[in-house]
Amino acid sequence: MNAHPGTVDRPLTHDPQKQAPMTSSTSEPSGSATPDVTTIGANASRQNRTREMQLIPEALARAHMHERLREADAERRAQRLATARRMQRRAERASLRARRALAMAVMQ
Repeated sequence: MNAHPGTVDRPLTHDPQKQAPMTSSTSEPSGSATPDVTTIGANASRQNRTREMQLIPEALARAHMHERLREADAERRAQRLATARRMQRRAERASLRARRALAMAVMQ
């Protein structure tokens, strides 16, 4: 077995009673966590947050409108494509009729 009694990934035992107690790091102060957020400018940040919260419905409505416009544009493109295919088939049938009529006229 290794010289190490166990690692984080492969502990020696999964039983918490038999595991060694955690030791605190010397670089961190003992007690509560160090405060990393200051209260300076808290009112300004609160006002910004409130303004952002008030603008959320507007942004959501704008996103909805953008999505509806995109869907309408895709629908129009699909409609144009279907119409173009229909007209192409109609033109092909007319071309076949004209070729048949020409062939009949030549044969007589």
